[in-house]
Amino acid sequence: MTAYAIHVARLDPDVFEEIDAPGQEGLSEVLRCYEEEAEEPFPQDPAVQLAEVLRSMARAWEGTTARLLRQAKGAPMDAGLGLIVQEMALGVGDGECGSGVLQLVNSETGLPQITGRYLSQSQGREALKCERSSLFLERDPRGPSLEEQAPDAFRKLKEYAALMREKLRAEMQIEFTIENGQVHILDGVRVKRSPRAALRIALRLAEDGIISRQEALTRVEPRGLTELLHRQLDPEAERDRIGGGVAASPGAATGRIVFSSSEAQASAARGENCILVRRETSPEDVRGMHAAVAVLTERGGMTSHAAVIGRGLGLPCVVGAARMGFRHNSKRLVAEDGREFGEGDIITVDGTSGQVLAGAPKMIEAALDDAFQTFMSWADEERDIGVRANADTPADAATARNFAAQGIGLCRTEHMFFEADRITPMREMIFADSPEDRKAALARLLPMQRADFTELFRIMEGMPVCIRLFDPPLHEFLPSDRAGLRDLAEALDLPVSDVTRRVESMGEYNPMLGMRGVRLGIAVPEIYDMQARAIFEATLEASRDGAPVVPEIMLPLVSACREVELVRTRIDAVAAAVRNERGREFDYSLGVMVETPRACLRADEIAQHAHFLSFGTNDLTQMTYGLSRDDAGRFMSDYVQQGVFAEDPFHRLDSDGVGELIRIGVARGREGNGGVMLSICGEHGGDPDSIAFCRDAGIDYVSCSPFRVPVARLAAAQLAIRDKIG
Repeated sequence: MTAYAIHVARLDPDVFEEIDAPGQEGLSEVLRCYEEEAEEPFPQDPAVQLAEVLRSMARAWEGTTARLLRQAKGAPMDAGLGLIVQEMALGVGDGECGSGVLQLVNSETGLPQITGRYLSQSQGREALKCERSSLFLERDPRGPSLEEQAPDAFRKLKEYAALMREKLRAEMQIEFTIENGQVHILDGVRVKRSPRAALRIALRLAEDGIISRQEALTRVEPRGLTELLHRQLDPEAERDRIGGGVAASPGAATGRIVFSSSEAQASAARGENCILVRRETSPEDVRGMHAAVAVLTERGGMTSHAAVIGRGLGLPCVVGAARMGFRHNSKRLVAEDGREFGEGDIITVDGTSGQVLAGAPKMIEAALDDAFQTFMSWADEERDIGVRANADTPADAATARNFAAQGIGLCRTEHMFFEADRITPMREMIFADSPEDRKAALARLLPMQRADFTELFRIMEGMPVCIRLFDPPLHEFLPSDRAGLRDLAEALDLPVSDVTRRVESMGEYNPMLGMRGVRLGIAVPEIYDMQARAIFEATLEASRDGAPVVPEIMLPLVSACREVELVRTRIDAVAAAVRNERGREFDYSLGVMVETPRACLRADEIAQHAHFLSFGTNDLTQMTYGLSRDDAGRFMSDYVQQGVFAEDPFHRLDSDGVGELIRIGVARGREGNGGVMLSICGEHGGDPDSIAFCRDAGIDYVSCSPFRVPVARLAAAQLAIRDKIG
């Protein structure tokens, strides 16, 4: 009666919520309040009551909220309302009476499991509220069950649930009532499910022939796969939030706070999990990131160094936590509420939500089982766009292979030079005064690079491997603090003052727009010569015992056709020299990383000298917008909230602006070279919405971080299925 008054007659709920009298006294008070508020008696005719309920449901269906919800779910705005009117089953009385809830699967795992409760002499969902007095459904050592108390009713319930699963083509949670031993089904809703449960449920429905494989693939949200690929916080776990930032790399991890890469490596050597806390990371921190279980930075956005490397490593990462205090000198981390945490204190980084938590809440492990593998194989049968991985190390390549990537779409070679045994000869090369001295220093790096590439080729077993030649400005490999300068001076046997002056002279006002990429390859060609030789020698080595290797060499930051001509001439010369020295033939392809607006506009000229064009959407977005991908996180949320941008353009590809440049690049690239291969290798390659754009634009494949490969595979399959069914 109270529900009728509030939800049908639309009376003030406060009036009725104050009534707490029991039995007949309470009923009389409700009737009196109804008459006062409605200025008419409570309707006693059941037909009138039913008509008013139906009228109220119809009003709600036509309301603004319902219309917006239909629009959000993809239903027609003018869709009709369906209502079921059924006889009341009270669940109280003589004989076996009661109510309960039943489902045939576990909501967290998706595995078959009868779950729910039953409570005698009750109505609705009271059984779930009174677990101590309610019964289990099937026999259970923990207590009495409905199966023991009313076996016929329990058998009927299972039959009805199985029938609903088949007819409604979904795992259902059913609300039921038992009246005098007879089962009545009151309601059925789709079972609430975690992402891992959603995958298993869709798979089992397809395997049982209830839905098609194609429909099963469309029932799983691609972004939800990240919960299967990484450890996650238990949804039921208590969270002591101490700060937050940009959720840059999914997954969660707990560890002790460290403030430097060396401390992270020391912690890993002791077998202790650690969280690397930095203002921002640089290439020098890569070894520390490998040693840590998660990364937290004060600065940065979705395409900052920490974010990109974190996603590549499958490392939980929160960046741009600017509201927290990062006190590196005193080695303190200050929470948003003022609490302080020192080195060694335990915190948790949740890269899925962007939260930073105190302590060690309960986790849920990754779930890459046979169900996952089968489901993803179905996706591969449907998709019509290739998916590769960005992989810089053998470990990245192995992960990419495990996730069924179709090759490596971007290998960033600069990360290979920061290892302890490589940084010194790299610095000697930078300080060299002549080409001969540079060659001598690079000769020490050659066997290391060759070993790197040989291992990558062997892991990928004949799959394409696209290697980007050296890209960053040289100053990134030089120390910036006084202690580092002294160590470098000692290693080079030079005065500290000379080293300091040389380092300072190499500084640039805007290094991301300065001497980097192909510009460095032309100004200091010995670097690319060494890398090309290492690639070709590794090609011959890896092809000796396995499938033939055809490496793809990519030139970064190209803006002009002449740049490609100059570098290609030298690479061809190195290839000819290696063929003559080894007496063996090999093939390779050379392409361009399109990451400047000019390269998009002049793609027809550039493509004439290239086998492939790969759009580096991170830098292309940065240069198109005039935004720093590392610093934009400071204000990007404000821009999105105020509608300046619909979405962070570093997170989701800007199809109108950056996308227009890509479309121009695709059209002109194919105009200049009809056989040119086209791809994107920025972080947008793992975003489902960006993949939709790529398919529409005529891109041949996308490349993304290894842990985003399954997301891209499923998203591509869903897009292809939607095109097929219209």
